[in-house]
Amino acid sequence: MPDYSTVEATTYDLIVIGGGINGVAVARDAALRGLKTILIEKGDFGGGTTSWSSRLIHGGLRYLEYFEFNLVRESLREREILLKTAPHLVKPIQMTIPIYAQGSRSYWEIQAGMVLYDLLSYDKSLPNHRMLGGRKMRQLFRDVEPEGCRGAAQYYDAQVEYAERLCLEIVLSAQDAGATMLSYVTVTQLQRQGNRISSLVCRDSETAEAFTVHGHDQTVVINTSGPWVDQICRRGIRGNAPAPVGKTRKIGGTRGSHIIVEKFPGAPDEALYVEALTDGRPFFILPWLGMCLIGTTDIRFDGDLDQVHASNDEIDYLLNETNRVIPKAQLTRELVRFTYAGIRPLPYSEGKKTSSITRSHVLYDHTSEGVENMVSLIGGKLTTHRQVGEEMVDAVLFKRLKKRGHSHSVTRKALLPGAMAMNAVRDMMTTANRDVMAHLLSVYGARTPQVWAIVEELPELAEPIVVGQPDIKAQIVYSVRVELARTYVDICRRRTAMAMRGNYGFDALPVMAAVLKRYCGWSGERCDRNLLDYYTYMRDHCIPEYQLDQYQPPVAATVA
Repeated sequence: MPDYSTVEATTYDLIVIGGGINGVAVARDAALRGLKTILIEKGDFGGGTTSWSSRLIHGGLRYLEYFEFNLVRESLREREILLKTAPHLVKPIQMTIPIYAQGSRSYWEIQAGMVLYDLLSYDKSLPNHRMLGGRKMRQLFRDVEPEGCRGAAQYYDAQVEYAERLCLEIVLSAQDAGATMLSYVTVTQLQRQGNRISSLVCRDSETAEAFTVHGHDQTVVINTSGPWVDQICRRGIRGNAPAPVGKTRKIGGTRGSHIIVEKFPGAPDEALYVEALTDGRPFFILPWLGMCLIGTTDIRFDGDLDQVHASNDEIDYLLNETNRVIPKAQLTRELVRFTYAGIRPLPYSEGKKTSSITRSHVLYDHTSEGVENMVSLIGGKLTTHRQVGEEMVDAVLFKRLKKRGHSHSVTRKALLPGAMAMNAVRDMMTTANRDVMAHLLSVYGARTPQVWAIVEELPELAEPIVVGQPDIKAQIVYSVRVELARTYVDICRRRTAMAMRGNYGFDALPVMAAVLKRYCGWSGERCDRNLLDYYTYMRDHCIPEYQLDQYQPPVAATVA
């Protein structure tokens, strides 16, 4: 557990609220440049929008339609950086766009977009695009609907199967650089002195311990809480009266939903990028951990940000559109293994078509609203998180703090902790069970020997958590000892993908409880509480409404 007395005794140069991919990137960049940095996250790191993404590191091909050339160029540059600094997590993936006569874009329009995409990624290491004629497309993709198909475009982007772990590695890197990274801590008050935020009152959500984070006369507060930006701005306090930071709405989020299904007849080995017949919105059919990830939707959202889930209608939409493109698939609700939905923290825009709302990020300076040392991030993509961190430190922090030392960000070349050379991978593959080691390498990269050291210490922890799945018991222990996991959800949903591999992770819970009690000192009461919390989380976020009657609240004694 963190030592909050030490936190209270420290004054920070930079206080970051929100531990999604953008917030942790800001903290890492700042810490690497010598700023005394603290980050406060109300849940688990990467537990919000980051963990609900499509898991792509991409240039945003469709943004060309809205002439957002700068955003596409920025995204393509960041894609290349991540391929080099996190090669164990971020990997190339080939995309194929079937082109239909009834589609909204002609063969030649898509080809022109492909040429422009290549030009904007002039410094890439990935191959250029290629166009397929109708006959070639039908030869290569025999199960894709041939009626009206004029051909296809093929190009490369990148995929991060474990998006949550990309976020986690940035957390660990920031921590190694000296940043204080707090999870499960809620900011309850922003305390102001004049036109500055002087301190933050916080509370640990597990222990209910309250403490205060202090700044000094040059401290900057960064609000990277994503969809919750407006909620944080309303937590200002002046004396005993509420004093929100600004009165205008900043975020107008849209919900994006996904489904995960087992490999189905006709499922492609590479990704398909398809235009939905129903509404013309593009969506992905992606290979993912031996299954298929399908999404996403784009629906305005004004509900409870802490209870977001894919609706029955969205699930049916994704199933039906996939069946249209691949008639042999014959996907039904019964074949859905997991669902999830997240809120894109887009700029508030009244009456605008959701797909046309800019995906560019904005650094919103609250000086005009009477608070001169707070900046909120509006927008932000998984792909461009590193750039956000660099911009925040360059354009805001150093301008205000006038700190000396490292004047430029080092994150363009600084490897994440799990990055490794391929010869090291080959060496490790010869040291143990190849299947287990291959899985660990795909998750932990260069940090795999740390996990395997637990197995060498306690050989029984080499056993699988769930028979037929690749994760082993040592990963549970490692998640708690090293990776800041505090709950079943952290371990099952974000440190591993067990929750998404089958039965919403419930099959893993008995073994998890036993391992945590024996090797991590968890009490039976803590495990019982986590069991109920896990069910609640899955009910509120992942189990479709039509399946809820199949999953009843658990009885604690069954996991004793």
